[in-house]
Amino acid sequence: MTAVPRWQRLPREFYQRDTIAVARDLLGTLLVREHEGVLMAGRIVEVEAYLGPSDLAAHSSKGLTTRTATMFGPAGHAYVYMIYGMHFCMNVVTQGHTGTAVLLRALEPLSNVDGRTQGPALLCQALRIDRRLDGEDLLGERLYLAAPPTPYRFRIARRPRIGVGYAGVWARRLLRFYVSGNRFVSRR
Repeated sequence: MTAVPRWQRLPREFYQRDTIAVARDLLGTLLVREHEGVLMAGRIVEVEAYLGPSDLAAHSSKGLTTRTATMFGPAGHAYVYMIYGMHFCMNVVTQGHTGTAVLLRALEPLSNVDGRTQGPALLCQALRIDRRLDGEDLLGERLYLAAPPTPYRFRIARRPRIGVGYAGVWARRLLRFYVSGNRFVSRR
């Protein structure tokens, strides 16, 4: 029987910080998903920060709704939602009760990940993340983020977020962060 790796989860305090700091610090960490007895893991290589109700690109800019309730909840939980009526995307709630979160855009597959992971919907599809995981505590067993087992050195690139042209000046803010040169980044 092969030993199942267990990585050290990021502590709750990690998520209770400034959203931009969390977004940058998520790069290089591991997203781990246990599904039907299989432990899947990938290195986070691309994210986008969403800064709360004043950020016109954030779902929370529409206020507290059934859909956005998780964003206004405690830090360190997954905000999973559906786009285009068929794809799921996952965010990490930050700061706690502020409507702020970080979208996970791309993963570098490390363990038991089948399929493409360059883009938020593909990432969720490959790791079997769907709406049932909305509100999931990221310190639990089914879905969590972990520190890399060995140091991972990289440069961070900053660009405007993707697909938020409707958000006026917020569309031009450099709130997308990615590992420079990583082939799993969704767009350069």
